[in-house]
Amino acid sequence: MSDTPRRPPLMPLDEALARLLDRAAALGRTEVVSTFDADGRVLAQDAVSALQVPPNDNSSMDGYAVRAADVPAAGTVLPVTQRIAAGHAGVPLVPGSAARIFTGAPMPAGADAVVMQEDTEALDGGAQVRITAVPTAGQWVRAAGEDVTRGAVILRCGERLSPASLGLAAGIGLAELQVAARPRVALFSTGDELVMPGAVPPEQMKPSAIYNSNRFFLRALLLRLGCEVNDLGIVPDDRAATVAALSAAAQDNDLILTSGGVSVGEEDHIKPAVEQLGTLDLWQIAMKPGKPFAYGSIASPSSRRDAPNVGTPPLPPRQAGGEPGRSTVCHFMGLPGNPVSSFVTFLLLVRPFLLKLQGATQTEVPALRLRADFDLSRPDRRREFLRARRNDRGGLDLFTNQSSGVLTSTHWADGLIDHPAGSTIVAGDLVRFIPLSELLA
Repeated sequence: MSDTPRRPPLMPLDEALARLLDRAAALGRTEVVSTFDADGRVLAQDAVSALQVPPNDNSSMDGYAVRAADVPAAGTVLPVTQRIAAGHAGVPLVPGSAARIFTGAPMPAGADAVVMQEDTEALDGGAQVRITAVPTAGQWVRAAGEDVTRGAVILRCGERLSPASLGLAAGIGLAELQVAARPRVALFSTGDELVMPGAVPPEQMKPSAIYNSNRFFLRALLLRLGCEVNDLGIVPDDRAATVAALSAAAQDNDLILTSGGVSVGEEDHIKPAVEQLGTLDLWQIAMKPGKPFAYGSIASPSSRRDAPNVGTPPLPPRQAGGEPGRSTVCHFMGLPGNPVSSFVTFLLLVRPFLLKLQGATQTEVPALRLRADFDLSRPDRRREFLRARRNDRGGLDLFTNQSSGVLTSTHWADGLIDHPAGSTIVAGDLVRFIPLSELLA
């Protein structure tokens, strides 16, 4: 009988995500920014309208404002008694007359309809108008408050702001918005094999060396999520250097994000280094690509007496004291080194975690049900996230090579197929498709 300890079962992805989000207490730091600069930020305070929009009834067409009752039949001729342009107020409409009006102009008192100019004929140089279509009350009129009512909450705390959100905020007069402060994220890669593009020409690369692609897409993803990125570059495969990098990063950041080195090999120093400074959980997640994943926490140097012993209880995400809203504990996440694994685990695990740190109420991305235009005959014991893209027939094509090292697949694809473990796909099946446009927004 073997004395080798049994490996724990792979953790379901949903359980791993639930554990992460349970640890992601909102940072609580806020700042006021110009509405011009708030795209993508998480709102930290309800936006309440102090006025109604539009402020008064106005015309949605160029044409003539009338009383509908004054035009009983096509061909009715009315005198034109005034001209009202956008930004100017008219006078009450004289019964039995029409007002020349333009899009956005306020309706004159007494008028209840607009006849668009295509249904009219100007007479006597514009002094009169013949109306060729009978109007109904309310026609081409935008009612006061039909967009926003006074006192309405138009944007709620926890919303991630979009260009449309900024337009709504500006429409009620908000030049500034209170938003969650940007999470501070330290980013570094580990590995003696890594080389930065530009440092060594391709023809001079050693056979064992690779260019550090992960650093580039991870930094871009963090910036898209509204983070302040402290790029610490490449840390060599050395225990002391890894400890020093982690300790320094824990001082002024909310999260340390690494790629590579989260396994248990002799040259994988992340695990013992994090355990020397704080606590670490290594999770083997039942997903493909992206099985190895690490989460932990490190106390900032200013709040540590000494490095805690391995096996000490997990530190809480935040502790009282210090800078208001500033954590004395830094979260740690270690991603796999394979580029596709790193890319996918970031989108499915790190992205929602960072959004929750900012107080976002919506961290999930809705999936679509689309037709697979391919066969997948070999089931996998793990839940797979297949790189695919929509075709002009309304279905999905699959990238030919689904290896975790083929970064080309992430550029070619426009989404991920969330494929259950142990199942196959036959062309024509409906599958769960998560658009990358949503994940990368």
